[in-house]
Amino acid sequence: MVDLRRATATDVPRLQHVAELAYAPYLPRMGGMRPGPMDTDYAAAVAESEAWVATVDDEVVGFLLLVDDGDAMVLENVAVLPSHHGIGVGRALLTLAERRAVDAGRSRVRLYTHETMIENQQLYERIGYVKTHRASEHGFTRIFFERSL
Repeated sequence: MVDLRRATATDVPRLQHVAELAYAPYLPRMGGMRPGPMDTDYAAAVAESEAWVATVDDEVVGFLLLVDDGDAMVLENVAVLPSHHGIGVGRALLTLAERRAVDAGRSRVRLYTHETMIENQQLYERIGYVKTHRASEHGFTRIFFERSL
């Protein structure tokens, strides 16, 4: 069973660990460039954004970072350990993001992913997110999505 809770400072090393393992498969596709979430300052993210963890048997196996951006909630990062793919962890985190957006009075959730992360793009489209644009930021070509709530 997947449990969700707010992240705390004690979760920071585990967030970094999850990010490293979750994004490592994309390194070859990205020509050795490190995806941004691998280098995020998770201590700052926990302190400054809405950070959540997903646990299974009290082990942090995934996380979600949300940033309120006025009319939308931005899903800044969602990551799940590869060993826990396919059991509903990611879906629980995405559902939480949408619920938090509604609770905050926001009309949509926005997110982005790297152009090489095809699986993520397919998932987002399958669950109702719509591609809004493509842009290059910080040396990365990103695909932007949003979902109206």
